[in-house]
Amino acid sequence: MSTTRPLRVAIIGTARRSDYLYGPLVQALPNEVELVGVWGRRAESARRLGESLHVPWYTDIDRLMRDQAPEIGIVSVAYGANGEVGLMAVEAGLHVLLETPIAHKLSEADAIIAAAHHRGRKIEVAEQFHRRPLEQIKLALIRSGLFGRVHTSFNDFAGHGYHGVSVLRSYLGFDARPLQVTGAVRNYPLAAHWSRLAETRGERTETQEHGLITFDGGQLGVYHWTSVGYDSAVRWWRSSRFLAERGMGITVGVNLDVQEWLSLIAPGGEAPRFITLERRWERNDGGALVAMVAHTGDPELPIVTWENPFRPQVKGHGVQWHDDEIGVAGCLLSLVEAVRNGGEPTYGAQQARLDQEITLAIRLSSQTGGAPISLPLDPAAQIV
Repeated sequence: MSTTRPLRVAIIGTARRSDYLYGPLVQALPNEVELVGVWGRRAESARRLGESLHVPWYTDIDRLMRDQAPEIGIVSVAYGANGEVGLMAVEAGLHVLLETPIAHKLSEADAIIAAAHHRGRKIEVAEQFHRRPLEQIKLALIRSGLFGRVHTSFNDFAGHGYHGVSVLRSYLGFDARPLQVTGAVRNYPLAAHWSRLAETRGERTETQEHGLITFDGGQLGVYHWTSVGYDSAVRWWRSSRFLAERGMGITVGVNLDVQEWLSLIAPGGEAPRFITLERRWERNDGGALVAMVAHTGDPELPIVTWENPFRPQVKGHGVQWHDDEIGVAGCLLSLVEAVRNGGEPTYGAQQARLDQEITLAIRLSSQTGGAPISLPLDPAAQIV
């Protein structure tokens, strides 16, 4: 973690995550960032957020810029407003952390990217799924070379839309270029049951999405999602997978209670050799996560480690975040380091645009009767 001057941050938007996630997250990283204000469309919601986070509030973004001189804007707005407000924040002169998706239309994403390029601004997108500790240790193992080349990756209810696409692409490497997408989207009735998110009990309709993505070099991505995947006892499964040259990895999960089964070929080539994952905490009775450690059983590389960048520097004096908070904080840290050092964020706008493009291509393929869709898409393509 850096010890230089903290960058000044404003939260742009008053969505729920502004208050319960982004505000506390920024305030927990005083060496990296400083929360200096919030902006909202309506005075009442802006005032409420500002008072909750104990910072000045604004409905005029130009005044916010003049009064507080923020360098970074965290855009957290209603789902449908991502593209519009994201562009506004960039045009105001902010480096931005954008919520997902970067925009619902590719043309909106392109406008944001062009505006940032013109103004020399950095864009990171809060795609945190592949930044969670369990995913980070798997990616560290893949980078180590122990698995060899990953041939095929799967999102099997691990995340919806661009989230699920991002997870499966991470195993192949974000430099793998998608060439073609074939998709099927169907609606099906479900028996009456409880919706945890909607707090309803009754019959429901699910939307299933299925996609096959072909990458350059012959790699494949297989995508599955159901619209009730986050809150239905009927659809409890959650898994992501990869099949590699020397082994495989499978997440086996019931809702958020997941286990990782990672295996390499055992000596002799006749059985799998399973990798043991260990969470290391700052104290013997818990505390903050310090690292994820993989015990591989390989004599040349017996241990692979991912260190939590937000681990306390002094025992007992730091945040104790759960995995998703660590993932989101990683998105912010990626932007902070890009602004400070002049490089690019580790995920960034182009990757976020591509994840959304693949999601839209799955739906467009379904609209055309399952016909394969070549990438890149026309940004003006009409997709229901």
